[in-house]
Parts: sequence; structure tokens; C-alpha cells
Amino acid sequence: MKLKDHIHNMFRVYCREFKMVTKDVGIILFFMFLPLAYPIIYSLIYNPELVKDVSMVVVDHDRTPLSRELVRKMDACDQAHVIGYATDLSDARHAMNSHKAFAILEIPSGFERKVGRSETANAVMYCDMSLLLRYRGFLVAATNVMEDFSSELMTEKIDEIAPLAETVMSGDLLPIHNVSMGNIRNGFDSFIMPGVLILILQQCIILAMGMAGGAQRESMRLTGYCSDNLAPSIPLTMLAQTLCYLTILIIPIIFMLHYVPLIFRFPMAGNPLEIFAFILPMIIASFGVGFAFQSLVTERETVFVLWVATSLIFLLLSGLIWPMYDMPTAWRWLASICPSTWGVEGFIKMNANGASLSQVSGPYINLWILAIAWCLIGYCSRRWVVRPALKRLSRSSVSN
Repeated sequence: MKLKDHIHNMFRVYCREFKMVTKDVGIILFFMFLPLAYPIIYSLIYNPELVKDVSMVVVDHDRTPLSRELVRKMDACDQAHVIGYATDLSDARHAMNSHKAFAILEIPSGFERKVGRSETANAVMYCDMSLLLRYRGFLVAATNVMEDFSSELMTEKIDEIAPLAETVMSGDLLPIHNVSMGNIRNGFDSFIMPGVLILILQQCIILAMGMAGGAQRESMRLTGYCSDNLAPSIPLTMLAQTLCYLTILIIPIIFMLHYVPLIFRFPMAGNPLEIFAFILPMIIASFGVGFAFQSLVTERETVFVLWVATSLIFLLLSGLIWPMYDMPTAWRWLASICPSTWGVEGFIKMNANGASLSQVSGPYINLWILAIAWCLIGYCSRRWVVRPALKRLSRSSVSN
């Protein structure tokens, strides 16, 4: 009978929480709109991932066969397309300002003469920074052309010094074939978006639960939330609320982790069932962070302020743009208690590189440890902060 009562109380909490969430537009915004719309918006920003044949203009002050050969090699690259020559730099800037070109290659006078003397000959590249993908394409093209150009000039110099060396040194002695594992196209979207998906999922859970915590302390007429939605057992209340939120999030989670990479052709080399098994402790840990977060939220509007303040911090701590091994000790400890840090590491290894669940056992174990630790912190928060506040609020509303 006691077990039956516990199940009945859990079901009551589940139904009331579900009713409150479905009536609250703000919580639905975080639970449904954020995980469904944000991955699409962020993915479209860098889609297509690679840009080809971007227009550029040349200012050639040297007018020599060597400078024309340099321009020809730049035009032969996939990333750049030379649309013509400009008389001087001001005309080239006019072409960039009118968006007829997005880069300028300026070859100084004396370019061929310096090369013939084995001196350093600099060619200047001006790039439009309005889109980083264009800048990256021009940078890759210029680097590849200069390396190939230098190799050919070095071969010619060696042939002048030792004519028989050409018969011995034919071809590239050290050929380099760059194969980017997990990101074959070398696209920025495929590099950063798998990790951003995990960050979005964590933020959705924490912020939605924070708003739900703020709704508990507001008037029932405004939020539709019953402040008496408390089972006698705090763990059962937390479990019922977690099951309620997980029921609402199950479709957005599947959409984010499976269909968004499928739609935008991100690397998908892992086993979907193992990936969802890996993400489960991260979701539980995020719920624990959300329960602890509710003790800090007394008003619903506070969530939006904390959202702006924490989004960049979680991105920095995830290891996507700042590797953990390069972080100071304090930041490394802070990153290790964030569920998204280990979630991003394991998800990228599994989804992009095809790692199995056993091969990411380190992050997986850390996530389960965090799930237990954060749920305990959330329990303490509910027991000594949230529940007493709700009881005081309930008594004051009855007395009024």
C-alpha cells in the first residue's frame, strides 16, 4: 500500500507539472522552440560550409612573367576567382566596397627581381571579413599557392646549382595527404555544430527548469502552477518532474541529435543507440543542475539574464574553442563539473569519429558521477531552499 501511495503521488505531481508546463508559454519556448529552431538557425548560418570561386581583384605593380604566374595559380584554386586587374589600390578598394570582389592581391614592384636575388618577396592579401568562410578560403588558397610557388622556385635553384639533381630528385620527396578524420569536407559547420547541439540541449533543460522554478513562486493566476504540487517525498517529486520534462523533451532530443546532423549532412559515424545511451547521464546531470538552479531563481525574468551570462561561459568551457589542456587549473576544474564539457567530448568522438561507448568510457563515467552529484545538490536545494520558500508562499497566500 505504501508503494501504491508513492506511485499515486508521483502520478499526481507528473500530471500537475505537465499541465503547468503546457500552459506556460515561456517554458514551452525553452522546451520546444529552442531545441527545434536554434539548431536549424545556427546550422544555416554556416551552410554551405565551403565557398568556392570567390571573386578577387589583382593590383600588379610588377607586371612580370613571375607575377602573372602567381596570379594564374591563385585563379586556378577552387577557393578564389580572379575577375581582373585594377590600376591601383584605390580602384581595387572601390571594387570591394561595391561587392564586386571580396579580396585584393597586391604584388609590389620588384617582385621578380627580389625572387631572382633569393630575397624575401612579399605579396599582400586584403580580405573582406564580413564572412569568415570567405576569409578562410582566401587564406587557404594563398597558403597553398605560396607553398607550391616556393617549392618550384627552390627546384629551379637546385637545378641551376646541380643540373644532375633533377634526375635524382623527381617529384615530391615528402608528399603530404591531409585527411581530416570526422570532418572530411573541412567545414566549419561540421566542426562546431555537433558540440553546439549538446550545449543547446543542456541550456534548454537548465533554463526551462529555472523558469519553472520561478513560476512556482509567482501567483497561480499568472502561471497556472499549484504551489501545493509537492509529494511528501522530495526524491519522488524530483523524479516525477524529471519524467514530465523528459516526456516533453524526448522528441526534441531525437530531432537535435539525429535528424539535424542528417539534414545538414554532419558526420554521422556512430551507433544511434549508443549515442543516446551516452547522452542519458548528461541529461540527468542537466536536470540536477536545473533543480539546483531553481534555488537561485525567484522571478521568471531572471532566467533570461542568466541565459545571456552563462551561454558564452559554457561555450568556452566545452573545449570547442579553448582546449581543456590549455586552460588554467581553476577553469579546468570548473569545466569538469559542467555536464556539457564531457557531453561534447564524447558526442563528437562517437558521432563524428565512430567511437563506441566503451571507447568513451572516461567521459561516460564522469557524466554518471556528475549526474549523481548534481542530483544530490538539487535534492539539498529542494529540501532546504525551494520547499521551505514554497511553504511560506502557500501560507501567506492562504492568510491573504
